[in-house]
Amino acid sequence: MSEPETDLATSPAEPDVPAPSADELAFDVHELPGGAPAAVEAVLMVTEEPIPAVRLASVLALPTEEVEAILVELAAEYRGERGGRTRGFELRQVGEGWRIYSAGHAADVVARFVLDGQSARLTQAALETLAVIAYRQPVTRGQVSGVRGVNVDSVVRTLTTRGLVEEVGSDPASGAVLYGTTGYFLERMGISSLDELPPLAPYLPDMDLIDVDDVSGGPV
Repeated sequence: MSEPETDLATSPAEPDVPAPSADELAFDVHELPGGAPAAVEAVLMVTEEPIPAVRLASVLALPTEEVEAILVELAAEYRGERGGRTRGFELRQVGEGWRIYSAGHAADVVARFVLDGQSARLTQAALETLAVIAYRQPVTRGQVSGVRGVNVDSVVRTLTTRGLVEEVGSDPASGAVLYGTTGYFLERMGISSLDELPPLAPYLPDMDLIDVDDVSGGPV
């Protein structure tokens, strides 16, 4: 008697083979020329915004502690603290991320290259408005106008469009929109927190003393 034919559609399937994990698929950056530090540098050179150490660790399949140690070592090396030459760039921790910037001592050289013929720089009015918001935030447009003595509606719109300030809430008493600086502002300033701003605040009036109605254009 012949054996019954096997129905392939209902026959037992082969045991599933577990898919390889992400770590198994990742290459070992330690085996690359320059090792892990060179891999970290390569990523930093192409990022357009500060990148957290934990994200670097994930991309490079490295422990976060190792990446953090590499970042600190590279920052010191670029500053010339490891016996090497002083570089024209430096590695800074800005906010929760790290990014390569041109060095402070090369600011005049960079400004000559970047700003020559550029018309998109902030006006003096915009810089003054940004300073008031940075040091007295959260503030309303009316309060900023009270400090500067002029209506700042258009200037605040410009700063908002450029991503330097943003709406952060509303004033409980008047309902007016409150403004504060953004993470992009910290990035452009090259600092990690507002505590690192130069000591200018004592020269600005207290916001509670500002009469927002005593400004050309009325309250804002």
